[in-house]
Amino acid sequence: MTELKTNVLYFGDNAKILCNRDYFPDNSIDLVYLDPPFNSKKDYNILFKENGGVESEAQIQAFTDSWQWTQAAQDTYHEIVTNGPIKVASLIGALHDALGNNDVMAYLVMMTIRLVELHRVLKDTGSLYLHCDPTASHYLKLVLDQIFGPVNFRNEIVWKRTTAHNDPGRYGANADRIMFYTKTSSWIWNQIYRPHEQEYKARFRYKDPDGRLWADDNLTAKGLSGGGYEYEYKGVKSLWRCPIETMKQLDDEGRLHFTKAGGIRLKRYLDEIKGTVLQSLWDDIPPINSQARERLGYETQKPLALLERIIQASSNEGDVVLDPFCGCGTAVAAAHKLNRRWIGIDITHLAIALMRNRLKDSFGIDAEVIGEPADLSGAKALANEDRYQFQWWALSLIKARPIGDKKKGADKGIDGVILFTDDTTGKPKRVVVQVKSGHVGANTVRELKAVAANEAIGVLITLEPPTGPMKVEAVDADYYHSPGWDKDYPKIQILTIEELLHGKTVDMPPQTQTSVTFAKAPKISKKEGEQLSMG
Repeated sequence: MTELKTNVLYFGDNAKILCNRDYFPDNSIDLVYLDPPFNSKKDYNILFKENGGVESEAQIQAFTDSWQWTQAAQDTYHEIVTNGPIKVASLIGALHDALGNNDVMAYLVMMTIRLVELHRVLKDTGSLYLHCDPTASHYLKLVLDQIFGPVNFRNEIVWKRTTAHNDPGRYGANADRIMFYTKTSSWIWNQIYRPHEQEYKARFRYKDPDGRLWADDNLTAKGLSGGGYEYEYKGVKSLWRCPIETMKQLDDEGRLHFTKAGGIRLKRYLDEIKGTVLQSLWDDIPPINSQARERLGYETQKPLALLERIIQASSNEGDVVLDPFCGCGTAVAAAHKLNRRWIGIDITHLAIALMRNRLKDSFGIDAEVIGEPADLSGAKALANEDRYQFQWWALSLIKARPIGDKKKGADKGIDGVILFTDDTTGKPKRVVVQVKSGHVGANTVRELKAVAANEAIGVLITLEPPTGPMKVEAVDADYYHSPGWDKDYPKIQILTIEELLHGKTVDMPPQTQTSVTFAKAPKISKKEGEQLSMG
């Protein structure tokens, strides 16, 4: 059997990666959490608009959560209904008949092929949590029921992701759904308890000399079915809930309360009560707001506490947690903090770069990435396969943030930026970056000089070596003078992919002290106390 590699990130389409048995053997994962992209911001009716299905499949972009009925969706639908599990194929065929060729159907088809594989890789004691919104949660439950079996549905968790939400003409949509399924009827489960509400705590109005709070409780068995124990204890005769031996033990431990009315009651101490068993409505974990310390600037980032709760409940230390749509890596970070092994997959190099930076900032680890170029030939292959992913990967080598989208001209042809401050004003300055995977010449550098005229530094990343005239044009641009460091830096810099792979980077004021391009993830101790008590 192939050994599962853990604490690793994969770049690429998770459908292809999950299907690779060398990467993911059967029954190898303890817990799956996935928060797949979905365009919940689009008008609901538009999602059901018929599409032709002949467009070329567009690469899913970071921060763009949409699915379209394209040729790839059509091909995947055909694969499911002809070769998929019989029950799943029948359901998808029926849904297609009902819904037609639209974005919702594309989403369901693309999710189904992945959920089948996720079921395969789960251990028999494993669990899956699928995070979604109400736009498609009811359809996804049908798919999950067919793959996992209705008897293995455990909960539909409702997470209150925002406070009051103003949606004109309807009730505020301020909650997400998290579908919780297990692979079998025997699964890992660690009971989670929420702290008691203040109203409950107020019942504990008595206090021992040592300060312990307690409330009294009935010890008699009167009115209870099943009888009790009738005897007299210290002058009080009654039908008690416990035998006299237990009563004596409770008395020796100081746990009996002798009332002024001549009764005997049981002391229940507040510090011995774990809390309230966690219910399926989660309204105690706030979303990532603009002031949150853990905020990284990733639009769909989920709170660390949310993933900690899921991981604590459905896995144990040393177990393997998989997030096949890991985005900025909250599930991965939570798993590492809680001493679980982890695997993350994402289809964009921007997300991979964010995750690597997050893991390094928070835990000081340099995560291995499988699937990204490791040499010049790999870079050329990526450029030929998908020039936009090549662009994002190249930007990640210098920790530049991609801007705009696939349409050139959104920001004068700039592909990425590095923001930094190096003077007393605190105003961010920009290193603007262009990435070229094809033929370049002196005109390319002249264009960059024009774009960077009002910026601090301009950088050209190129797959091909620069020509002599290109170098001359770059030198002619002179220098940027940093007031904070009283140092000159070349105004226009040309960096080849080969140089970047060998460690060269932008010549600029030290990024470790000045960069504001990516929010720095807070350091996390793996020894931090758990936020929730567990039984």
